[in-house]
Amino acid sequence: MLNDIRKYVLGSLQFGAFPYDFKSESEAYKKSRIVIMGVPFDGTATYQTGTKMGPNAILNASVNVEPYDDELGEIYTVGIFTVGTLNVEEIHTDPKKVIDAVYHASKGIVKDNKFLVTLGGEHSISQGAIKAYKEKYKRLSVLQLDAHLDLMEQFGGTRYSHASVSRRVVEDLRCKVTSFGVRVASKEEHNFLKNNKSKVSVFYARDIYDNDSWHEEAIDTLEDHVYITLDVDGFDPSIMPATGTPVPGGLGWYRVIDFLRKVYKEKKVVGMDVVELKPNSGNEAPNFLSANLVYKNIGFYKKYTLLS
Repeated sequence: MLNDIRKYVLGSLQFGAFPYDFKSESEAYKKSRIVIMGVPFDGTATYQTGTKMGPNAILNASVNVEPYDDELGEIYTVGIFTVGTLNVEEIHTDPKKVIDAVYHASKGIVKDNKFLVTLGGEHSISQGAIKAYKEKYKRLSVLQLDAHLDLMEQFGGTRYSHASVSRRVVEDLRCKVTSFGVRVASKEEHNFLKNNKSKVSVFYARDIYDNDSWHEEAIDTLEDHVYITLDVDGFDPSIMPATGTPVPGGLGWYRVIDFLRKVYKEKKVVGMDVVELKPNSGNEAPNFLSANLVYKNIGFYKKYTLLS
């Protein structure tokens, strides 16, 4: 299947600097349970552009991630293969075409029973990967870290905006969405929530930023199979200033990691993405945070899904 996927992507740096001894690219793909794909797209950005640089920034930072994790050990032994970055050069003005390209590339990876990690790019790209997983897991729910609800019917003239991704996931893909870390919502989105309480669950940052009493309630809203989408603006700008729409009052590193650990323990997480990193020149810390976020999630998948 690697040859079929190759037609959608361009070569890129590999995630991490791990001591693999694979004899060929096909062997590396076959023996790796994790596949990483970048999507350098920010065509619907409405405040600050630059998230199209996010995938390469994460990959560049990842080579300095310590292979040994003090909690999870040598995570990389699960096999981590970076297939490359999606070629969106000729379609970058059409977000629907980009999302479709993400879907077609993701579909082959999902068919091969890989755990796909998609690197954004803006949040609209998540729809493509989620669609591929939804075809495999009919009862799939989406867990979303985000400062925003992303439930607009359309924004900036398109239904496929980064501000509409959760609306499309709920209405078009028929997945339940559970969002945490939220602190911005429009009147339209509040009205949508009132009418769709069985489909969308929200845990606002103001209620959860300093406690974990909400964890089980949030986990209970999820189906057995879960796709995780992590918009880095869900973190507080003090540790994540490198995003297009930074909002004060976000979550800290340990709050997010502690919750995600429990999700992996109690549910079967099948895929994930990290989106909305807008690299800031001269400040590598947010890029390194994002790379570590990817590696930690892979570690949780290895320990609580594969080894369990």
